[in-house]
Amino acid sequence: MSGLKTHYAAFDIEARILAGIRAAGLNPEQRLSAEELGALDHFHTGGLRASHELLAITPIEAGDRVIDVGAGLAGSARMLASQIGCRVECIEMSADYCTGARLLNRLTGLEDRIKVHEGSALDLPFIESSFDVAWMQNVGMNIADKQTLYAEIARVLKPGGLFAFQEMAAGTAATSYFPLPWATEPTDSFLISAEEMRSLLGTCGFSTELFEDTSNTHLSRTSAHANPAAPGQLGLAVFVNNLAEKAANARRSLEEGQVRLVRGVCRLN
Repeated sequence: MSGLKTHYAAFDIEARILAGIRAAGLNPEQRLSAEELGALDHFHTGGLRASHELLAITPIEAGDRVIDVGAGLAGSARMLASQIGCRVECIEMSADYCTGARLLNRLTGLEDRIKVHEGSALDLPFIESSFDVAWMQNVGMNIADKQTLYAEIARVLKPGGLFAFQEMAAGTAATSYFPLPWATEPTDSFLISAEEMRSLLGTCGFSTELFEDTSNTHLSRTSAHANPAAPGQLGLAVFVNNLAEKAANARRSLEEGQVRLVRGVCRLN
């Protein structure tokens, strides 16, 4: 999610959210559902559908406490809170996105189940063994120190806790098409291979329950010339400049094997 940040002023991001909602024919003065906002606030490859699919393979219960790492506008957190009934703590580096996430929590009536914290995934502001589940989608691509990232997630999980994630991994060739959704230029992108990812997770105390490459499935679902959002529909273009170009570069990178899309569920030993 980090690669989509554009650092608008807090007032401006609220105005953009409200304008986008109204342009899509929704009324922010009435209670909105997490599903209605799904095209706007799921800042990762595959969008809301990918979040649903990750949830389908992650056993989360209403009584669980969940941490959403790199939560962006907290779209996944609202999905979890509304569908499962669990409580979610979001950690997000961008103050602007924290502001936007809190606004959307209010508009969906979920502010009592979701708390948004500004901070770094490399220094989580929680004590050890605080959470039953950690959730992360398309965040690690912008973080060079993945050892610390996974170690911090392990630290705040309870023994036996789950780590559910979706991530871009390095492919068989260097990434050459920029800008990408998560990186304007090569210095913004920190990809490792799927094998390195699994090895690091094991080093940090995780055992793998599921780990799969979903690149081909994603490519088969998306048109090579897909419009990110039709006029009058909610979409990431509310926040992301040059979205069509970035999406096209990401698809080309997947097609040519420069990047891979993976997801998994790991359990803390």
